[in-house]
Amino acid sequence: MAEDALRKALPRRQLGRYLRQQRTAEGLTLAEVAKPMEWSISKLGRIERGEEGKIRKADVQQLCDILGFSAERTAVMVGLAQQADVKSWWHAFGDLIPEGFVMYVDLEWTAHGMTIYRPDLVPGLLQTAAYARALDRIYFPHDSEEEQEGRVQLRMQRQAIITRKTNPTKVDVVLHESVLHTVVGSPATMAGQLRHLADISTKDNVGIRILPYTAGVPIGVPIGPFVILDFVPDSEGVTEPTVIYIENYTGDMYLERERDVVGYRRASATIQHAALDAVSSRTKLRMKAKEYLP
Repeated sequence: MAEDALRKALPRRQLGRYLRQQRTAEGLTLAEVAKPMEWSISKLGRIERGEEGKIRKADVQQLCDILGFSAERTAVMVGLAQQADVKSWWHAFGDLIPEGFVMYVDLEWTAHGMTIYRPDLVPGLLQTAAYARALDRIYFPHDSEEEQEGRVQLRMQRQAIITRKTNPTKVDVVLHESVLHTVVGSPATMAGQLRHLADISTKDNVGIRILPYTAGVPIGVPIGPFVILDFVPDSEGVTEPTVIYIENYTGDMYLERERDVVGYRRASATIQHAALDAVSSRTKLRMKAKEYLP
């Protein structure tokens, strides 16, 4: 409990990070931004580090004007400020923060390691373009072909974190066996997707294991998809606390409390213990791919 009290909540940390990144991108110093705000340099520095207390909406809007944020991005910053001290943060789409903003992608990009459990679908980081395209055509039925293709390409770009040569993100994934049997798109799409999973699982930083039907319910209760994001110190020596990300149809949940992190780590360990080993999982993926295209 004491450790939780010392942590700066995720919305506050992200607000500070976005302000700092924008200031740096604009080539502005702390002094150049603090002066028109009539603040001390130390106060602005504390805000950028997520340490300052309550921040007024008017101050955030003025900061965003100085830093050159768009109206849409300003709305995001104001929403983060209004929820600055929330420890377990439910980001309801279209609520205080605009629906189009997905903070998870930023966390994903900066994470050192990710532990993922999916009982339903292949996670976005491991999807082929054909698999992603088939899903988006259902979820965004009114988008034009150009808009849908743009979404797919963005998802493919996200995958650079696991394929880049310098400091690739370490990803450990457990997929329930039902994912292999849930047809997304066509049999050809599924065959290509499963072959891709088998191939990419040979990378040193990617582990993919299958939780077989025969494992039953390892935890004793059903559990939905989740991601555990772990971080290492940034360029300023600051280490972000572990974040549990839970995706939902109408919004996203971000958990940081120690008891939540411990609980999900325990659940993840139990699931991994029940899953097949890496080699057996790869074999199962290749065999199922052949069944789709005999």
